[in-house]
Amino acid sequence: MKLVVLPQALSVYQVAALTELDLSQQPLFIGVTDEEISVVSATDKVPADTIEREDGWKAFKIEGVLDFSLVGILAKIAQLLADADISIFAVSTYNTDYILVKTEKQAAASAILTTNGYVVV
Repeated sequence: MKLVVLPQALSVYQVAALTELDLSQQPLFIGVTDEEISVVSATDKVPADTIEREDGWKAFKIEGVLDFSLVGILAKIAQLLADADISIFAVSTYNTDYILVKTEKQAAASAILTTNGYVVV
């Protein structure tokens, strides 16, 4: 399985309203619940006014479209990284999954994944 490292630094943050976001930016992941609006986007696109913010993330994108019948892809990656004491922030789209790790853990995560048969580019 091929994992592509996204080039940009990412941030995970909360905003009070969707109007604070540039919805044309990519990547952009938004989760809206009755409790919060959570966002993942490029660090240089984070609005000035956030409720909470954590910078310093890098993302691995699982290459290709994943069929919904596939089982355990994200779980296996999460377990390999957890065993190495690397926490993740996962985001799923209709087509695929993204695994975010803290920037200082990216090299170690890449090495672990490569050792376990993943192609990381």
